[in-house]
Amino acid sequence: MRVEDPVVSVPCVEYLPRRSSTSRFPSVRGLRYHLRVWEPDPGRPVDGDLWLLHGWMDVSASFQFLVDAMRGNWRVFAPDWRGFGLSERPAADCYWFPDYLADLDELLRQVAGDAPVDLIAHSMGGNVAMLYAGARPARVRRLINLEGVGLRDSPADDAPHRYEAWLDELQRGTRLRDYADLGEVAARMMRSNPRLSQDKAAFLARHWSRPTAEGRRELLGDPAHRIVNAVLYRADEVLACWRRIDAPVLLVLAGESEAHRAFLREEAFQRRLRVLRSIEQRTLEGAGHMLHHDRPQALADLVEAFLAGAPSAGVADVDP
Repeated sequence: MRVEDPVVSVPCVEYLPRRSSTSRFPSVRGLRYHLRVWEPDPGRPVDGDLWLLHGWMDVSASFQFLVDAMRGNWRVFAPDWRGFGLSERPAADCYWFPDYLADLDELLRQVAGDAPVDLIAHSMGGNVAMLYAGARPARVRRLINLEGVGLRDSPADDAPHRYEAWLDELQRGTRLRDYADLGEVAARMMRSNPRLSQDKAAFLARHWSRPTAEGRRELLGDPAHRIVNAVLYRADEVLACWRRIDAPVLLVLAGESEAHRAFLREEAFQRRLRVLRSIEQRTLEGAGHMLHHDRPQALADLVEAFLAGAPSAGVADVDP
């Protein structure tokens, strides 16, 4: 089992949210889900509802800085995906991607009825949102995808090795390390993202973890999420869904996202974008993969310009 380097605790002076949220716990497909809600200011006209979908090993509170930076008076809904944050963990030893689409479909049915919705989704959440918008094109009005670019196509010949790896990992099991205190959790987050300020890391650490019986902190993510997916990523299936998307799409990429940089230059990725009927692409400089942490005000300006139907401001002209 891989041993992580030691983490040095940092002082926890927390970011103070400008907008407070409340929690709802609806039943979704037999699970107790956590739905975070930022209500609009009752003294101002409401601009509409937004749904924010977080990425892998993240939580809904991750969007606090983006919500605080938005100038409009939005009602914002953000679920914790199954097995993340305060949502219940299923009685299973691994996770299947289609479940996220089904969970989203049920959440929207309960909260929004049949009305089309505006989705803002990061990383894994962006991939969920794109597939969902193709499966249910009438349900998505506008879609803002933050770094949810997907994976390289997997050839069919990889299937036996993938199944073998999956079976091996199920037998071995997996775990997530724990931490001495909130300061260590915050330090871990800052090491993963050097652009993350100490006060934001301290805020996120509280929502990213919970106390254990021994007085330490454990991450609010089911270790089973780390089990390799048994199903290959098949780009042809993904693109078949993307072709059915009716909603205009804003794709926001991070200028300093190392993991995606080479892939985004490949012709295979550019071909994916060309199947979309309406796509606007922007790059947010000075931000890494967690761009909603790194430059929330610049991102909020891009998002709200897109939602308003106005041309997006050039990111070089937006102050950090």
